[in-house]
Amino acid sequence: QVQLVESGGGLVQSGGSLRLSCSVSASMHSFNAMGWYRQGPGKERELVALFTFGSSTNYADSVKGRFTFSRDNSKNTIHLSMSSLKPEDTAVYYCYADQLYSGEMYKYWGQGTEVTVSS
Repeated sequence: QVQLVESGGGLVQSGGSLRLSCSVSASMHSFNAMGWYRQGPGKERELVALFTFGSSTNYADSVKGRFTFSRDNSKNTIHLSMSSLKPEDTAVYYCYADQLYSGEMYKYWGQGTEVTVSS
């Protein structure tokens, strides 16, 4: 069973920066896609950044130019570097990964890490 463990959330002032990390219990090369989603108060879960192997990273319009997805294959870790944070970025951020085996898609989620941006 694949496990994803996030870290790095917290309280930050508007305009500040944070870096989220997600440790993955399997080789990065076993995944089809990896990335980050978030769920703000009273909102649906939404995509923030999704990296698909063999393709590029897709970002939500609301975070383009401010957030950057990165991965460290040697440490089986992915990151989300967030800058110029706004109060509307306040949410629980979830690490995500999926695997494709024999035509079946297997999706994995972390437990979430909370990010609060104060105005």
